[in-house]
Amino acid sequence: MTKYLISFPSEAMVITDEELPAVSAAAHAVIDEAKAAGVYVFGGGIAEDVDPVLVAADGSTSPEIYPGSYLKGGYTVLELPTRDDAVEWARKIAVACRCSQELREFMYDPAS
Repeated sequence: MTKYLISFPSEAMVITDEELPAVSAAAHAVIDEAKAAGVYVFGGGIAEDVDPVLVAADGSTSPEIYPGSYLKGGYTVLELPTRDDAVEWARKIAVACRCSQELREFMYDPAS
């Protein structure tokens, strides 16, 4: 089966403080459903208050990161039999989170 990344940048989720508990409950319900279905790999949100670092090929670190690579927001990785299945799960997450989701497919690596 193929692993899929379903994600959104934090600025895509525009909800009020009053809506947050309902959105959180709906999102957790979809994740619980994915776990029960045996397709959940992992997920979470990027800790945006922790600065990323770049670890160079020589092992040194720098606060500089690749241009345009700043990640933020939430993500879920699911392992599914088809891309159509991945679209359906992304649809469920989009409805629960009340924001559009990006869907990406991980390339297969037999060693991983």
